[in-house]
Amino acid sequence: MKSDHFTILLGGDIAVTDRLQKAVAGSRVIAADSGMKHAGPLGLTPELWVGDFDSADAALVDEWPDVPQQPFPAAKGETDGEIAVSEALARGAKRLTLVGALAGERSDHAQFHLLYAVALAERSLEVVLTSGEEEAFPLLAGALALDLPRGSLFSVAGFTALSGLDIENARYPLNDFALAFGSSRTMSNVAEGEIRLRLKSGKAIVLARPYDLTGA
Repeated sequence: MKSDHFTILLGGDIAVTDRLQKAVAGSRVIAADSGMKHAGPLGLTPELWVGDFDSADAALVDEWPDVPQQPFPAAKGETDGEIAVSEALARGAKRLTLVGALAGERSDHAQFHLLYAVALAERSLEVVLTSGEEEAFPLLAGALALDLPRGSLFSVAGFTALSGLDIENARYPLNDFALAFGSSRTMSNVAEGEIRLRLKSGKAIVLARPYDLTGA
């Protein structure tokens, strides 16, 4: 039975960490344009390579001659990453790990990836964004548990006002908290191990730095 877990390789910077390698293990892989540069360092072979190929140099194309390519024109209404996710969904994806989604030269791309992850979570998809050193998880109404090293930093960034926010097993716990849109109250918390979050209403992203133990 084929896996419903897909890794999408995006063009942002990554660090090959143990957590990143664990996150992509056993998944099917689709590369978006220059995101193919991460395949080799991660020991992955994509089943498809999509995009307009405006940021994938000739050497990278020559390195992967056997990966099927699906080219798109540069003038299109979607990013290469969104096209790659659409292809994964068409192939039965239920879980998505977006590698290279959080760092790089284009802050607009990173911002879109965060917003897109929340939209995908609203469709009942499990989504993780990672650079290897930083991870992001959509938080919607309901519960979320994240296994983080003790002393690592995390923040909750609200994309709307949040109501009924609980944060447990953290240095700065909250109970039934109302977070105003734009408030920095939930920035730079410290995990005491697996953190548990609950939310009554709103949309947010949890940004975690599992290798940053400056809060320990």
